[in-house]
Amino acid sequence: MTNEDNTYPYKYERTASIGELRARFESTQPGEETSEMVAVAGRIMTMRGQGKAAFADLRDSTGRIQLFARSNVLGDEGMESFRRIGVGDIVGAEGEIMTTRRGELSINVRSMTMLAPALRPMPDTFHGISNVETRYRQRYLDLLLTEDARRALEGRAKANSAIRRFLDERGFVEVETPLLQPVASGATARPFKTHHNALDIDLYLRVAPELYLKRLLIGGVDRVYELNRSFRNEGVSTQHNPEFTMLEAYEAYVDYDDTMALVEELVRAIAFAVSGGYEITFGDRAIDLAEPFRRMSMFEAITTNGGPDLADVWKAGDYETIAKEADGAGIHVDPKWPPGKVLAEIFEAIAEHKLIDPTFVVGYPKDVSPLAKDHRSIDGFTEQTDLIIGGIEMAPIYSELNDPAEQRRRFEEQAKQRSSGDEEAMIADEDFLEALSYGMPPAGGYGLGVDRLLMVLLNLPSLREIILFPTLKPDR
Repeated sequence: MTNEDNTYPYKYERTASIGELRARFESTQPGEETSEMVAVAGRIMTMRGQGKAAFADLRDSTGRIQLFARSNVLGDEGMESFRRIGVGDIVGAEGEIMTTRRGELSINVRSMTMLAPALRPMPDTFHGISNVETRYRQRYLDLLLTEDARRALEGRAKANSAIRRFLDERGFVEVETPLLQPVASGATARPFKTHHNALDIDLYLRVAPELYLKRLLIGGVDRVYELNRSFRNEGVSTQHNPEFTMLEAYEAYVDYDDTMALVEELVRAIAFAVSGGYEITFGDRAIDLAEPFRRMSMFEAITTNGGPDLADVWKAGDYETIAKEADGAGIHVDPKWPPGKVLAEIFEAIAEHKLIDPTFVVGYPKDVSPLAKDHRSIDGFTEQTDLIIGGIEMAPIYSELNDPAEQRRRFEEQAKQRSSGDEEAMIADEDFLEALSYGMPPAGGYGLGVDRLLMVLLNLPSLREIILFPTLKPDR
């Protein structure tokens, strides 16, 4: 082995990746030795053998290949150096491509170069990391040892490319809006707050880019999107992380019916890019994304999943009965909650988790939907739809509210809820209201939770499997 008197060389000249070698030499026959010299680099994953021959598995980001060391090639000193390599070490290897008698594509090693030794012992490379918490904290090891971790990373890259390709082809313009915002608005969520010293102002990490994207509609950009990171100061669960990836997009001169059709098509495009088809499995349930997505009202969703029929109760304004039904469903109703929030909580408790096949739940109470137009046929509701897949909310979709007077009234109602203790109630954005007074075209918009969709498409149990570095409580 060589290291040029430097345990950590500056570079190593590779002639090919392992994946490229496997593609080029896949037809090499068992026992065949080629005369082609190659140089590869990667991490040692296993070591085995004794006597006059030894073997190691070398892995780079494209695959694995076997290193075959023989004493008649390397000599006694070279074999001793080869055996000093440890599992986890990053090395460069030069030699001839060959296939062993057992049919294993290998490199007949002529020389080895230590590039970076592993100073800590690697976990068992065959069984991976058994402690789930350790997998999330040490994602670098998880990626080396766990197939699902690599699958999630690759799936996200494919999804991001598919999203951009889909929207770019339809004339949407990708933009970037502020992460630090003077007003935390655009979603009902508790924000993270910080302070800018030079300007001496409080700022918030964005909970959503919505109001900035709508400013662009006002500015004449008719189709706009942002594949963004947003932040919400909320609990951590299998479906929630304080930092997450969301796609938000807006299109002028359409309503939520048009946008539902667009989102349905987009979900299929993402699924095909990630999974290679439209039939997926989530948990133990098969889901066919090629089938037309169902559409039903919130009332229908509740009744078809074993809940009470509340449509006439809502129409009659019998909110006391709705509160009683919530109590019967095991929901602790805060007396300060408006009736629409109570109804939405009933839906979530009874129906949402049972909607496995893709379903648009059409119409949401105005109390929990401050940025959508009034529903054209259900009083007290807005034209907000939620797309549910696998029992998980994926995308709220709106006929966007563009009446500045009504938007102000909605903000004022949110302010009342906030003063009553609801920390997730939206904060009024006066600058947005001013922009809206210049006129915003009718529009459809949506926010797609990319992490959640990937969790379902890849059949993984938690967002922590999808987010490379999830938010965790410090362990030291």
